[in-house]
Amino acid sequence: MELNADFTVRASAHGSQLEWLASPMAGVERRMLERMGDEVARATTIVRYAPGSHFSAHVHTGGEEFLVLDGVFQDEHGDFPAGSYIRNPPQSSHTPGSDEGCTIFVKLWQFAMDDRTQVRLDTNALAYEPDPEREGVEVMTLFSDERETVTMERWAPGAEVELGAKHGLEVLVLDGGFREGGEAFSPQSWLRLPNGARSQAEAGPQGARVWIKRDHLAVPPTAPTP
Repeated sequence: MELNADFTVRASAHGSQLEWLASPMAGVERRMLERMGDEVARATTIVRYAPGSHFSAHVHTGGEEFLVLDGVFQDEHGDFPAGSYIRNPPQSSHTPGSDEGCTIFVKLWQFAMDDRTQVRLDTNALAYEPDPEREGVEVMTLFSDERETVTMERWAPGAEVELGAKHGLEVLVLDGGFREGGEAFSPQSWLRLPNGARSQAEAGPQGARVWIKRDHLAVPPTAPTP
C-alpha cells in the first residue's frame, strides 16, 4: 500500500475527517496519514485503543516513535498519559495496551537502523522557550541528533510562522489550528513539506500547538523489506 508516498511533493491529511480502520488486533483502530508497505510498513498513523485493548508482545525491528494525544497508553515500562513522547528504537520490544483507552500519533520504521536511543518524556513537565528568530513562537525540544530534530511549538493567535527545512518537515496539529497553502489545519491535521520547500503558516484566532519533525528526509524513504 502507498499513501502520500511521493516525498518530493507537499502532502497533507486531516485525521479527524478520516475513517477509523481496523488493525489486526481487536479494539485497535487507525487513521492512516502516510504509508509505504503492507502490514509491515513505513507508516505515520493516528491509532486509537479502545478501553481494555492490548497488542501482543512484539519487537519494533524498525523502531517506533509516538506521542500520546489523549487517554493513557500502557506497556511494561509504565503508564504514559496524554503529552507523553516516546521513542522505542530498532530492536526494542514491548506489550502495548490501554486500560482506559487512548489515542496516539505514531511513526513506524523511520529510524536509523543503528539507533539505540530510548526516549520517554512527559511534555507536561517541560517548559517552552521563546524562539528569538520567530515572533509569537515558543519551542520545546523533544529530540535532536545529526539526523533530525523533533519539537513541540506554541504559536500565538495570528502568528505568521515560516515553515521549511533543508531536508523536509512534518507538522501535526495538537490544539488550535492554522492555515497554509490555502488549506485549513485543525487538531489531528498533518502536513509534510519536501526537501528545501518553504511555506508560511498563519495561526488561527486561538493560536496553535503543534508537533514538528525537521530534516529527517535527507535519505529518500523506502518501504521496509518484509
